[in-house]
Amino acid sequence: MLQVQNLTVEVGGRNVVEGATFTIMARDKVGIVGRNGAGKTSMFKVLGGEADPAGGKVARTGMYGYLSQDPRVSKETEAKPAISHVLSGRNIDGDLERLEKLRIAMEADADERNVARYVKAEEAFNLKGGYSAESEARSIAAGLGLRPDRLDLALGVLSGGERRRVELARILFAGSDMLLLDEPTNHLDIDAKTWLLNFLRNYKGALLVISHDLELLDEAITRVLHLDRPDEDDIGAVYEYRGTYSQYKRSRAEDEARAEKKAMMQAKEVARLQDVVDRFGAKATKATMAHSIEKRIARIESEGTGMRKKDRVLNVKFPDPPQSGVTVLTTKGLSKGYGGPPVFEDVSFDIGRGDRLLVLGLNGAGKTSLLRILAGATEANLGDFEWGYQVNVGYFAQEHDTLDPKQSLMWHMRRELPLGSPLTETQLRALLGMFGLQGDKVFQESGSLSGGEKTKLTLAMLMVGRNNTLLLDEPTNNLDPHSREAVAGALESWKGTIIMVSHDEEFVQRLRPTKVILMPDGQVDYFSKEWLDLVSLS
Repeated sequence: MLQVQNLTVEVGGRNVVEGATFTIMARDKVGIVGRNGAGKTSMFKVLGGEADPAGGKVARTGMYGYLSQDPRVSKETEAKPAISHVLSGRNIDGDLERLEKLRIAMEADADERNVARYVKAEEAFNLKGGYSAESEARSIAAGLGLRPDRLDLALGVLSGGERRRVELARILFAGSDMLLLDEPTNHLDIDAKTWLLNFLRNYKGALLVISHDLELLDEAITRVLHLDRPDEDDIGAVYEYRGTYSQYKRSRAEDEARAEKKAMMQAKEVARLQDVVDRFGAKATKATMAHSIEKRIARIESEGTGMRKKDRVLNVKFPDPPQSGVTVLTTKGLSKGYGGPPVFEDVSFDIGRGDRLLVLGLNGAGKTSLLRILAGATEANLGDFEWGYQVNVGYFAQEHDTLDPKQSLMWHMRRELPLGSPLTETQLRALLGMFGLQGDKVFQESGSLSGGEKTKLTLAMLMVGRNNTLLLDEPTNNLDPHSREAVAGALESWKGTIIMVSHDEEFVQRLRPTKVILMPDGQVDYFSKEWLDLVSLS
């Protein structure tokens, strides 16, 4: 299915992986794990054929479906109904177009040739299961949380989360021999995630997945490939473990403990032998013995495991916000639609300084649309809103829409600088370094970053603008558990105003919302623990 030999992966002129060798066979269920920024997504792009290897070989056999972390489609595809894109997984949409052309030609001139061509094409379409294909495609899409009416809309008018689910539905509908999925549970509510886990559990082909969803890693995989790259200056290596993610964690901890113990014993032995060399090396009668011991030291050091560097732990702290007026935001009668029925209408609410408003609602209820309106990224069809006195707003977009893929990390930080800001280049680099974005990486194009690194860059940008109000749309997507913990801790103690969308129940609990608004109705209530039951459904 997939054979990888001595693979080297390069990002920005630097090797992030070297010497990776592994094989994925039919029915194998394999998870790729490692810290944010280790190079998982870069390696995955090579495995999926989106990028070329810098060295080594990647051989694929059979049909495979590849879900990238940030799937893109052409302008032409964006204009087509979402259901057509799902059907394109088996070229059903193309078959239907061809059948329609043959039918029109037959009706225009019903000669023997045109009739025979139509009948032959129609029989082939029927044998392929074409007439039942749309029902199957819609069933898969429904499992992933896409409402039937949303599938009939043009792909381009759907939210980023909906478009990603449509792409995942297309890949699952295609019936590939192997699935390569990068963060497949992003944007899925609890019901859709449960459906996907059941699908992957029963999938008969091979599976290779990157995910920070620990439930998926425990439920759907039986093997782990650990990409070990503790720091930006290191070159990563791939280590293989059998079993679920929980079993891998135990085995990994045992391996690290053994390696650390061995390294300590080797260091003690080298120190003891070096002491002998230092004492006798200067004596002519002992020179031969000392030289022999030096060779032994060199052999031990060349065979040594060395003390493994620990993965970098983030220490994030948002700057204290400047004071704003008592009333931060007032909205009146906001409505939004995309050519069809309104997504929401007549939404009115206000929030005060220091409030934390949680925006809840099922998929397609308009949560992201509401935040985009407040951020000025789109306009409401009806209604108005007004920010309060001296309110400075920072926006975290779910799809990283605020990033220019062709510009460097430092360019983005400079762009966010307010006029007259005293922050220097060194201080901007320090803010990036707080999120583990350091060294030459700060001069890379943002388009080369993994999803987790894009999340960290966008959060770092929020620190530059002296914001006292944050609009956060799924800010923990793509973050590994340690990074999620660090970001939640930083925002928990921050004294500004927050309007947030999140399906991460633990993150919401840490931030302690004061109010909740339920979309699409716009019902506002004080937050209580009972609302947490809806968080994972959002």
